[in-house]
Amino acid sequence: MEKISANLWVIVGNGGNVAVMPTSDGVILVDDKFAQDAPEIVAKVKSISDKPIRYVLNTHQHGDHTGGNEAMLAAGAEVIISKQARANMVTGKQPGLPRLTFSDEQQVFLGGKEVLAKYVGRGHTNGDAVVYFPGERVLHTGDLFVSQGAPFCDTANGGSIKDWDATVQKALQLDFDTVIPGHGPVVKKADLQKWVQTLATIRTRLKTACAGGADDAGKRMDWSGLGMNGGATFERGAGAMCRELAQ
Repeated sequence: MEKISANLWVIVGNGGNVAVMPTSDGVILVDDKFAQDAPEIVAKVKSISDKPIRYVLNTHQHGDHTGGNEAMLAAGAEVIISKQARANMVTGKQPGLPRLTFSDEQQVFLGGKEVLAKYVGRGHTNGDAVVYFPGERVLHTGDLFVSQGAPFCDTANGGSIKDWDATVQKALQLDFDTVIPGHGPVVKKADLQKWVQTLATIRTRLKTACAGGADDAGKRMDWSGLGMNGGATFERGAGAMCRELAQ
């Protein structure tokens, strides 16, 4: 667990990055990794606060970000997620369904602290939210941005390689300095600004690769100069991205 501002920590390692904000009235989390990680998350939280976890804000539905929901709900926390992401959880028969959803944004006020979950559009999925900590000038992007590796566009759950960079541009309108990505090290706003350009470049190069056939387009991608390789996940999703780009 790493302290990244006066009142905010991040738990890295297995699964998605978890933001931890302790307050005088309880603790707010962003995401909760896999189910097996929940006890360790609770232990980490107890090392900085004697208050209970009151709220968990899910950035999207994938199990490496929502796997701990069931344990958090059982312990009395409320879990909040976008409407689209909860619908994806229902379709996927995932455990730990949140009781609260939002369409555009949801503010949480606790112990004098303010947190804002905001839906900014399609990208990684159709239900991604960013979570903004205005008092800390920090943004948690979920998997709309990863600071290590290639992007995964989950087209089966409404992800869009067409819309992704424009979606991140909307998040960049918020006033922040530090970025907690869905995976990888904590970075600065300039890194998220660069990600917009990277996504546009990936889309352009993928269009070229798609011209030789959709299903193996991922194997023909040019990753030079981008500081990443596609990997198996990108290659599996390339065909669906090609079909979206052809529409």
